[in-house]
Amino acid sequence: MNRTDRLYGLVEELRAVSPQPRSARRLAERFEVSVRTIERDISALQHSGVPIWAEPGRTGGYVIDASATLGPAGFTPDEALAVLIGLGSLGRSPFRHAAHTAARKTLAVMPVGDAARASALASRVHFLEDDEDTVVPAEFAAALRADRVVRLRYRDADGAESVRDVEPLGSIGKDGQWYLIAWCRMRDGVRAFRGDRMLSVEVTDERPAQRVLRSEDLAIQYGRLRPVLDE
Repeated sequence: MNRTDRLYGLVEELRAVSPQPRSARRLAERFEVSVRTIERDISALQHSGVPIWAEPGRTGGYVIDASATLGPAGFTPDEALAVLIGLGSLGRSPFRHAAHTAARKTLAVMPVGDAARASALASRVHFLEDDEDTVVPAEFAAALRADRVVRLRYRDADGAESVRDVEPLGSIGKDGQWYLIAWCRMRDGVRAFRGDRMLSVEVTDERPAQRVLRSEDLAIQYGRLRPVLDE
């Protein structure tokens, strides 16, 4: 379980037994981490505004206000706005449907006042886009997450069409364009396939051998790759 999931889990665990306390030791056993990790997580939740307090004594432990919810990770208004802007920027991407529902879910689990404030702030932000409505198949996202061989019907920059079996390795977004990075069996090497040139995407049942994608395999001449999640 990653830390974000654990933070949500801690809130729900404490809510489930509220107003009874839950000791750090029991929480550590529940989430299979150290007591020290639980103490750090609880401290982080407290600093983000979640109403958790400690009851001393042999039968004491951590207690939460039963009405408390973790509106996504205790977002501040600026953080909520940043999330909504980030999701909104995916409006023409292969992840557009998931981004739309994620934005709605983000607002739905926030306190009503905070959600209204975040929505009002987000309404002031716009994206200036060209008139050409490039469409990337929604199956692009399925191809990326499926861990299966994908059969692409693809039109290259010269207009030539081909059908290729590829093994998805990742994705790169640049200047509004999205590329599927994959091992192309036809070319026997790593290739980048532009989303709006995909005529059809079929996820097969074949699971490919695991490959490691190295930055040098991409042969990128301009720009610098930045991961979605910065360390």
